[in-house]
Amino acid sequence: MKNLSKIIKSFSKANILVVGDLILDEYIRGDVERISPEAPVPVVWARDRKFVPGGAANVANNLRSLGAKVSLAGVVGQDDYRRIMLKELSGRGVDTRAIIAEKGRKTTLKSRIFARHQQVVRVDWEDTGPVTDDTAGQLEDYIRGNLKKFDAVVIEDYGKGVFNNDFLTRVISQARKLEKIITVDPKEDNFESYCGVTAITPNRKETQNAIRYLKMKDTRNEFKVYNDALESDKDIKKAGYAILDHLDLESLLITLGEQGMWLFDKSGDNLIPTVAQEVFDVSGAGDTVIATFTLGLCVGAKKLEAAHIANFAAGIVVGKVGTATTTTDELLERIL
Repeated sequence: MKNLSKIIKSFSKANILVVGDLILDEYIRGDVERISPEAPVPVVWARDRKFVPGGAANVANNLRSLGAKVSLAGVVGQDDYRRIMLKELSGRGVDTRAIIAEKGRKTTLKSRIFARHQQVVRVDWEDTGPVTDDTAGQLEDYIRGNLKKFDAVVIEDYGKGVFNNDFLTRVISQARKLEKIITVDPKEDNFESYCGVTAITPNRKETQNAIRYLKMKDTRNEFKVYNDALESDKDIKKAGYAILDHLDLESLLITLGEQGMWLFDKSGDNLIPTVAQEVFDVSGAGDTVIATFTLGLCVGAKKLEAAHIANFAAGIVVGKVGTATTTTDELLERIL
């Protein structure tokens, strides 16, 4: 525990680049006192409205909250929500110079309406088509020109159009040549592009999709016997080692909700039980995990140590309502 505390106190030394799909989370809260006369739905009397960075922006927000220096590269639309996004990020100390506003594109917005603590509905506004070649070129130019100054690159692939296989392959190749830490929140559409990275951090569903992808692409019947439902510990272990080997990863950290997380690397595997005391909202917990895990690696933690710290961080944020972050003080208090 003393060693974990020492690692956390070193977080401010890290300088990290986050690249990925930016999302703006909107929370509208109010009370319900009647049913609408127009349809059998509740009327929410709105009393509060809040915007919070989500997606790759939430990873950057988590890193800043833990004391790291952070630059964020991604794409927004030329709209009012872009200004809200940039204001929220700049106010938290995130470097936003590599955020590109693309003409004709929407800033991804997820609006959640709550009646007191109960979510009533979520409305998504987004463009999931690929960004333009010009936009992708600007992102890649920034990454190529600035990569040397960062300790790590976090790739947040939410499938909203920033990444394709060629772009990912080039970025990862550049980072590997410079021996940078590379962590990825993966999507199966770009699965093969993550070869050779430091770690990927899929949740259970993303791990299931990865195994289904391997089975679909399998021409030698190596993966046909794998159970992609991941119903047992044995299934998870088989899947973990299969993905680790297929992508030649240094490590794989599978998040399993109330079951905790499972770390795989070349030396073996470790199941880390959850330390969450209360669970109010799991949205954004995966962002907290990859941010904290990456930070730990940046300041010299072993992968198992970094995974334990990430587990504590996730246990804190799921006890908060909405897309949330934690701080070094909260982490130290929970661990000690």
